Amino acid sequence: MDSLEQAGLDVWYRKREIFPSDNWADKIAQGLRESDAMVVLLTPSALDSESVRWDIDYALGQKAFKRRLIPVFVGDSEDFPSERVPWILNHLQTIKLSENGQNKEQLKQIAELLKAAA
Repeated sequence: MDSLEQAGLDVWYRKREIFPSDNWADKIAQGLRESDAMVVLLTPSALDSESVRWDIDYALGQKAFKRRLIPVFVGDSEDFPSERVPWILNHLQTIKLSENGQNKEQLKQIAELLKAAA
């Protein structure tokens, strides 16, 4: 997320904005309401998460997020068989990040997509 902030974008994410004593659902809902775009990091575990799916569903249902939902797959493509990936994500521009941390160009691409959608 540092690279997005370095690109001049205001970034909200759970680890920095939600504390153990907070109502997580309320904080996430507030973050979504206040956001103009969503970058959703998808791992095999995230695909199984109901809360991640709810966040994606929310973004898909809001006009404010039109062309501003960017799914980012983290890991090997083999970890994301087509039957596990929600069909709608196949119709969005996606980014793939490797787990090895060598993703400078992909992070730059995410920042450019967010700026272009603004």
